[in-house]
Amino acid sequence: MPEALWTYDSLGLLVVSAVIGVVIGLTGMGGGALMTPALILVGIPPTAAVANDLVVNAVNKVIGAGVHWKHGKPNLKIAFWLILGSVPTAYLGAWLVHAVGADDVQGLLKKAIGATLIVASSAYFLRAFFEMAGKIRTGSDPNPPVKPLITLLVGVIGGLMVGITSVGSGTVIMMCIMLLYPTLAALRLVGTDLVQAVPLVIAAAIGHVMVTGVDWNLLVPLLIGGAIGTYVGSKFAGRVPQGLIRRGITIVLAVTASAMLGASPALIGAIALVLVTVGPLVWRALVRRYSVHLDEPPARSRARV
Repeated sequence: MPEALWTYDSLGLLVVSAVIGVVIGLTGMGGGALMTPALILVGIPPTAAVANDLVVNAVNKVIGAGVHWKHGKPNLKIAFWLILGSVPTAYLGAWLVHAVGADDVQGLLKKAIGATLIVASSAYFLRAFFEMAGKIRTGSDPNPPVKPLITLLVGVIGGLMVGITSVGSGTVIMMCIMLLYPTLAALRLVGTDLVQAVPLVIAAAIGHVMVTGVDWNLLVPLLIGGAIGTYVGSKFAGRVPQGLIRRGITIVLAVTASAMLGASPALIGAIALVLVTVGPLVWRALVRRYSVHLDEPPARSRARV
């Protein structure tokens, strides 16, 4: 296995996983949403991409959750209801893909990933918009009233998405937590999401490993490259504009979704061109219209009053 790390393909995987790791380190988001489609685009079969990415993601989630368990003080009541709903459906995700019995399982999974990426891209955009508009600012409440049934439903749907595609544990579910519990303290929000994601991703990984297995020549470069990239990204997290990176991820996810759904190269290029050129103009218009920060007087002016 060590010799396999120095092949051309393995070095390419190291680079891809390191680049994505940098993004994860900078923003704390984008693991499965970026890694799985990236692996598919470089030629890895979708079932293998999902299975191995889930194993890598499970390792990363355990490390992140361990840190936040000590410092972030996650809300365990919210996490409990999410886990109760997500773990069974996450485990069944891999079995469901193969139980469909489609002749082209790889093609079916590729389209499912494309559809999920559209949801994830929309979640990224809505999160940025609502934060800019001051609609989902997290507060300082460590224990807001829990909504068991709807939280359980979020877990069920989110677990199924992750179990089938590996996408959603750090994007869609996080967005739902923010909308359901807008007063939850920011550090508790992140900690809660990471803690609920650990059993979710582990359950999904177990299901896919049992169905597909693990390719060590694929898994080891992903683990090493992702760890290096995440470490480097974390070092520069405070120096790079988070909003700019997240809007960039939104565009990448939307373009990648069109590729996963089978769009022609011309259409993919047109979508990318529109998002890159028109997208910033639309965002500026939204900022001028809805941003709460524009209504705040400058700090120096407030000090004089």
